[in-house]
Amino acid sequence: MATLSDIGVSAIINILGAFAFLLAFALLRLQPINDRVYFPKWYINGKRSAPRHVGNFVGKFVNLNFKTYLTFLNWMPQAMQMSEAQIIEHAGLDSAVFLRIYTLGLKIFLPTALVALLVLIPVNVSDGILFFLSKDLVVSDIDKLSISNIKPKSLKFFVHIAMEYLFTFWTCFMLYKEYGRVATMRLKFLASQDRHAEQFTVLVRNVPYESKRTITDNVENFFKKNHPDHYLCHQAVYNANKFAKLVRKRARLQNWLDYYQLKFERNPEKRPITKKGFLGLWGERVDSIEYYKQQLKEFDRRLTMERESILKDSKSIMPAAFVSFNSRCGAAVCAQTQQSKNPTLWLTNWAPEPRDIYWRNLSISFFSLTLRKLLISVAVFALVFFYMIPIAFVQSLANLEGLEKVAPFLRPLIEWKVIKSFLQGFLPGLALKVFLFVLPAILMFMSKIEGHVALSVLERRTAAKYYYFMLVNVFLGSIVAGTAFQQLHAFLHESATQIPRNIGVSIPMKATFFMTYIMVDGWAGIAGEILRLKPLVIFHLKNMFLVKTERDVERAMDPGSIDFPETLPSLQLYFLLGIVYAVVTPILLPFILIFFAFAYLVYRHQVINVYNQRYESCAAFWPHVHGRIIASLVISQLLLMGLLSTKKAAKSTPFLVVLPVLTLTFHKYCKSRFEPAFRKYPIEEAMEKDLQDRSSESDANLKAYLADAYLHPIFHSFEEIELEDVKIDQKPTPHSPSPPLSELSSPSPTHDAKDHKEVEPSGTSQTSHNVQHYEVGQPGDLFHYEYEQTSHVYHYDYQSQYHHDSQYQHSGYHY
Repeated sequence: MATLSDIGVSAIINILGAFAFLLAFALLRLQPINDRVYFPKWYINGKRSAPRHVGNFVGKFVNLNFKTYLTFLNWMPQAMQMSEAQIIEHAGLDSAVFLRIYTLGLKIFLPTALVALLVLIPVNVSDGILFFLSKDLVVSDIDKLSISNIKPKSLKFFVHIAMEYLFTFWTCFMLYKEYGRVATMRLKFLASQDRHAEQFTVLVRNVPYESKRTITDNVENFFKKNHPDHYLCHQAVYNANKFAKLVRKRARLQNWLDYYQLKFERNPEKRPITKKGFLGLWGERVDSIEYYKQQLKEFDRRLTMERESILKDSKSIMPAAFVSFNSRCGAAVCAQTQQSKNPTLWLTNWAPEPRDIYWRNLSISFFSLTLRKLLISVAVFALVFFYMIPIAFVQSLANLEGLEKVAPFLRPLIEWKVIKSFLQGFLPGLALKVFLFVLPAILMFMSKIEGHVALSVLERRTAAKYYYFMLVNVFLGSIVAGTAFQQLHAFLHESATQIPRNIGVSIPMKATFFMTYIMVDGWAGIAGEILRLKPLVIFHLKNMFLVKTERDVERAMDPGSIDFPETLPSLQLYFLLGIVYAVVTPILLPFILIFFAFAYLVYRHQVINVYNQRYESCAAFWPHVHGRIIASLVISQLLLMGLLSTKKAAKSTPFLVVLPVLTLTFHKYCKSRFEPAFRKYPIEEAMEKDLQDRSSESDANLKAYLADAYLHPIFHSFEEIELEDVKIDQKPTPHSPSPPLSELSSPSPTHDAKDHKEVEPSGTSQTSHNVQHYEVGQPGDLFHYEYEQTSHVYHYDYQSQYHHDSQYQHSGYHY
C-alpha cells in the first residue's frame, strides 16, 4: 500500500520527467532540422516549405538566433490563440470535438472537486475508524481521507449519498449541454460543406446473385426500378487485393529508379551502378537506371495480366457496389430505408468518404462478416481475461506490504525506504503502461478481421474493444487483484462474516494505485506526447538511410492522425476514475484535473501543428463518448451501493436505488433526442442543399463528378491508358492484351517538351451512362497512376520518360 511519502516520490519523479520532456520539446522545436517533425501540418497544408530560422550551412541544422531561445515557452499561449471555428477550418470537426472532450472533463470535475474537497474530506476524517483497524488491514494516510474511515451505521453516509446525487445531476446537465452543442456543430458542418461524393453515394452490400445476370446488371436493374427518379450510376467492387500488392511492389521499383536518376543528374559524368544480387550486395554489376527501367517494364506486363484476369473473372466482382444518385435527398432515402422484403439483402448505408474507405474489406461476403464478428467477439473475450494474469502481477508490485505478510523472504529486498517508495509510487503505473503498449495494435488487427469498410469505423470499434479491456482489467481487475493481496492476511485470520466488510473497505484503498497510474500516464505520458521522441528518431533515421526522393521526405515526416483507438478509451478511463472516486476518495480529483488541463493544452498544440486527419467523420464518435460517461455514472452508483452495504448503512443505502434508474432514463432521452443527428442525415437538410445547388447551377456535370469518385484502384491504374472499353457499371468484356504501363499515357491534352505546343492524344475518351471508353495517348503524355497501400490510396503521375510528380489527392481531398 503506497503511503503519502510514496505518492510524493512518484509525484516528484513524474513532475521532473514531464518538465524534462517539455524543456526538451521547447528547445528541439526551435531547431531547423526538426521543423518537419514538430510542424508537419503546415508543410502538408502548403503554408510552409522550409524552416523559418535558416542562415548559413550550420543554420540549416541549428537555430543560431539566440533571441528565440528566450521565448522557448511561447508555444503555450500560441496553442490557445486559435478559436474553435478556426480549428474546424484548419483541422476539421473531428479534431475540434476531440478537444471538447477535455474541456468537458474540466467542466465536470472542477466544481465537483471543489465541493468534494470542502465537504467530504472533513466528514471522512472526523470518524477515524481506520486507526482501530490498522492492525488487521493494510491502510495508509490517504485511506483515512476516504469513505472507508467512516464507522458502520453512521448517519454521515447521507452526506455521501447527497453528494452522489449532486455529482450525477451536474454531470448529466453538462452531458446534455455538450451533446446538444456537438449535434448542432455536426449539422452546421454538414450544411456548410461543399459538394462531396459521399453526399450522393450509398454503399450497397449483400447483392443477391441471379443465374442469368451479373452483379452489375442486377444492381443497375434494381435501382432503376426502385429509384427511377434519382438513380444515376454505380461502380462495382472488385476483389483486387493481389493486384494492390503488385502495385505496391511496382512503386518501390519506381522509387529506386527516381533515386538513381536524381543521382545521375547531380553527377552526369558517372552512371550509377548496382548489383543484381540480394539487396544489391553481390551479383552482376549493371547500369542502375537501365536495370530498373527493364524491371518496371517487366513488372508492368505482370500488372496488365493480373488486371485483365480480374476483369474477365466474374467471380472477382463482389456482391457490393457504390450507387450514386442525382441528389442528396435521393441518396438519403436509399441509405436510410430498407430496400427489400428480405432484410438480409440489398443492405444500404451511407458510403464513407473516398479517403476513409478500407478497400481490402469490401471483398468480404455477408456470411463471412457474420462469422468473423462471432469469432472476434470470442477472441476479445479471451484476450480480456488472459490479460488478468499480468494485471494481477502488476498489482502485487503495488502492494508490497501486503505481499510481505505471505512472502517474508522478499522482505530484505524492500527494506530500504527509497527502494520501497520507488517501487510502490512509480513502478506499478509504469509496468501497467508497458503491458498496455501493444494492445491497441492487436485490437486494430482484430477489428480489421471483423470486416469494417471504413477507417473511421475501424478506429471506433477498436476504441470500443480497448475501453472494455480498460474497464475490466485496469479498473475492475486492479481492484479485485489488489483486494486479494491486501486483505489475504485478514481473510485467513477472520471469520467468513468479516470478508464482505474487508472487500467493501478495500475498494477505496486502490485510489493510491490509480494516483500513480494517472501521474505516469496522464502527466509524464502527455508530456512525452508533445516531445514526439519516437517520430523524431524515426524521421532522422529515415532521412539518413532511406530518403532518396522528395516523396520519401514526405513519407518520412507523415505525422499520422490523432490516435483515436488508444486516446479515447484512455480518456474514458479518466472519466470513470473521477466519477467513481469523487465520493469514495475525493483526494484523487486534483490528479484528474491536472491531467485534463495539461492534456487539453498539449493536444491543442498537436492538432494545430502536427496531426493531419486521414478522414473526417463529422464527430461520429461522440455518441460513444457520451454513452461511456453514462456507464461510468452507473458503475459509480452501483459500487457506492455495494460499499455502503458493507458499512451496514441499511437506513441510507435504499436512497441510492433510484439513482441508476434516473441516470439510464436520462441516457435514453439523450439517445432519442440527439443520436439521430449522428446516425441519419435529415431529409430537410438534404433537400435544402439540393435546392441551393440547383439555384446556383452547381449541380451541373454531377455525373462526371461522381463517375470515378469511388472507382476501384484497378480502374484508376488503367482508366486513362486502356485500348479496350472498360465497363464500370456493367460486366467486364473480354480484353485484348494491353501494352505495359511504361508505354502508355493519358488521353488528356498535354504540352510537348520541345516546342511547347499543345498535343492532342491520338485516342478519344467517351462516356455513356454505363460504359466508359479509354484509349492510348501519345508518348510523353501525363499518366495517372494510383495504388492502395494498407489503409491509404496513393496517386502518382508519371511521364513516359519516368519523370515523377506526386499528387496526394483524390476527389478534392488532399492527404
